[in-house]
Amino acid sequence: MQKTSARLLALLSLLQSRRDWPGALLAERLDVSPRTVRRDVDRLRELGYPIVTFKGPDGGYRLGAGAQLPPLLFDDEQAVAVAVALQLATAAGAGIEEAAARALTTVRQVMPSRLRRRIDTVRVTAVGRPTDRPAPAVDTGVLMAVSTAVHDHEVLRFGYRSSEEEEVPRRVEPHHLVTWGGRWYLVAWDLDRDDWRTFRADRITPRTPNGPRFTPRELPGGDVAAFVAARFRGAPDPSPTSGADWPCRGEVILDLPADVVSRYTREGLAEALGPDRCRLVLGSWSWPGLAAALGRFDADIEVVGPPELKAAFAHLAERFSRAAAS
Repeated sequence: MQKTSARLLALLSLLQSRRDWPGALLAERLDVSPRTVRRDVDRLRELGYPIVTFKGPDGGYRLGAGAQLPPLLFDDEQAVAVAVALQLATAAGAGIEEAAARALTTVRQVMPSRLRRRIDTVRVTAVGRPTDRPAPAVDTGVLMAVSTAVHDHEVLRFGYRSSEEEEVPRRVEPHHLVTWGGRWYLVAWDLDRDDWRTFRADRITPRTPNGPRFTPRELPGGDVAAFVAARFRGAPDPSPTSGADWPCRGEVILDLPADVVSRYTREGLAEALGPDRCRLVLGSWSWPGLAAALGRFDADIEVVGPPELKAAFAHLAERFSRAAAS
């Protein structure tokens, strides 16, 4: 980006951050002369931004409202944020899906080719509606690295952290970047485990360079939304259309590998915490029923929550003890 263009972007960002800006303060923040500020303000006006001059001891500028949308100035992170936000809006369920798609097309047309490339690279599939639960933040650089590998069909190498912060090297053929219940996931073919896996994006640390290009495999069922919904059924997603609206839902840690647990449960989400441990989120129609379903795994169980699930285990333990005594 040229120096003048970068300065215009910085000036516009400052004008958007507060109502009134004294000219001298703008010059100080931009490290230029007041004359340069006046010249840059004139350039922004030529682009269509309604900048008003106010007089007084601290005379300066303010950004007006009500003008037609002019050509936009975005930095890389803002361009990615706009693309992601508009793509996620297509699954908002608020009747704005078509408008969001048209808005993304409009925004793309007024961006330089370099940023259009970034927007075209970011492809997000929203599975289920957003939730109000807190979600871990994902670095924009991680989203771009994963999206680029998906777009270019290149093997992705990364470190993957468990809940104990132990990072394990992984090699995958990345296929889709998705959101589920407010969290970001990568759907990929795991080259070392020879199976489909889902990875939380906030636990991914990309390694460079990427591996060789690959021919994408066909996802089971052919539809990423159906695939993710089937894998995550029972995970926290309050959408009434998700097929996972269980009245009782709990979370445990099992002393078993995630791939072993996944073979015997189609309704839960098993997340690897290490080579021989996994976190499992499962739903059922009752707390005793959920405890019994989890008890079928021949492994030690640590209840993460909620308290009702722990109480159900205690209740079943007493019942089973009486049955064994009789």
